[in-house]
Amino acid sequence: MTYLDTHIALWIYAGLTDKISNHSLDIMNSSEILISPMVLLEIEYLYEIKKISEIPDKIIIELITQYGIKQCDIPFEQVIQKARTIKWTRDPFDRIITATAAISKSYLISKDNLIRLNYSKTIG
Repeated sequence: MTYLDTHIALWIYAGLTDKISNHSLDIMNSSEILISPMVLLEIEYLYEIKKISEIPDKIIIELITQYGIKQCDIPFEQVIQKARTIKWTRDPFDRIITATAAISKSYLISKDNLIRLNYSKTIG
């Protein structure tokens, strides 16, 4: 299993895979790709503050139908319990997305330097 950070999911949707490393693309092509429900919420938030212009539901539907990306189903209580142990960021999106990947000791594809420095299974 491999999880995607929000910006990676948005790059895939926008066809900007040239921003994603070859190593990350290789991992994505050889494993099940998942997103935390927090990615869905962050996409909604980015739309609300006008950082993205596409309707969030359209993005999510395409990620699922065109790219086979799945939403993980780890119980939220378990994710929050893990996220409470992540002290290196105050960003709730990063904490929950990282916690979701960490629970299953999965890779997380992200270009976020703070995540990369603190979660050893991050691939950039």
